[in-house]
Amino acid sequence: MLLIPAIDLKDGRCVRLKQGDMNESTVFSENPAAMARRWVEAGARRLHLVDLNGAFAGRPVNESAVKAILAEVGDEIPVQLGGGIRDLDTIERYLDDGLSFIIIGTAAVKNPGFMRDACSAFGGHIIVGLDARDGKVATDGWSKLTGHEVADLAKKFEDYGVEGIIYTDIGRDGMLTGVNIEATVKLAQQLTMPVFASGGLSSIQDIERLCAVQDVGIEGVICGRAIYSGDLDFAVAQARADELASA
Repeated sequence: MLLIPAIDLKDGRCVRLKQGDMNESTVFSENPAAMARRWVEAGARRLHLVDLNGAFAGRPVNESAVKAILAEVGDEIPVQLGGGIRDLDTIERYLDDGLSFIIIGTAAVKNPGFMRDACSAFGGHIIVGLDARDGKVATDGWSKLTGHEVADLAKKFEDYGVEGIIYTDIGRDGMLTGVNIEATVKLAQQLTMPVFASGGLSSIQDIERLCAVQDVGIEGVICGRAIYSGDLDFAVAQARADELASA
């Protein structure tokens, strides 16, 4: 079970939101690159970046902060990024900058042709982010709810050849209410590609519960507010996940 620290970027800072609300942000660091270094030193094996401004603007906004993070840790561990990525040129530029994986969310839902082209041009580097409330996919920084079922879209993207799915329960994100394990398991059971859980991680018990079901195809979990607030010690949690994996 891979525990992946999230660095959410807003106006060049590392922040956390509650349920995707840009007006409900808490600043945790003025220096995202230093925060990236902190998580690597704590044992992170991958980092998850989100350009929050970009998600709403539909184009990259925090690229300078992303580049600073890559300069700091990009040679040591894979770094993935989502938020505002809507065209092939942006994907190519970010991969050239040193990102390992590109996460496509809104554009994947709204423009399946773009998704197919991205997987064809950049095979091995594309992950889909599906954010949902009550099983329905949301887009545009979670501001718009669609009629699409998560599983239906995930199966379609699996056929395109994406590397994995990040499934976020947006009703729980940033709320420390626990991962929606039941929904995540249900999704993973319908797919052959890896699923990454996201939204609501709150405690070591969540990690233990995820490890108990990882055999269905849950490869990792995005760690957000809990590792910033101190509710979850990242290094302890990753060590516990490794212990359970080898048991």
